[in-house]
Amino acid sequence: METVIGFTAIAVALLIGLGALGVGIGMGLLGGRFLEGAARQPELAPMLQTKMFLVVALLDAVAMIGVGIALYFAFANPFIAQLEPYL
Repeated sequence: METVIGFTAIAVALLIGLGALGVGIGMGLLGGRFLEGAARQPELAPMLQTKMFLVVALLDAVAMIGVGIALYFAFANPFIAQLEPYL
């Protein structure tokens, strides 16, 4: 049972950490491309800014879904309930 709890803790850490890393990289690339587009065509900057904030919100939603799944595994682990008959 300790093994399942340990592997769950590792999975939760990886889920939150890699999710945050992916979102950070995605936002960095998105911000850079927005600045490039706004520098090339300044008249399109308001339209690009609106679209950039929409994509940032979607990226952040992906990270929050990952955090929600990680918290589910951390506090309501379904794998421990499957081990109860063997204890």
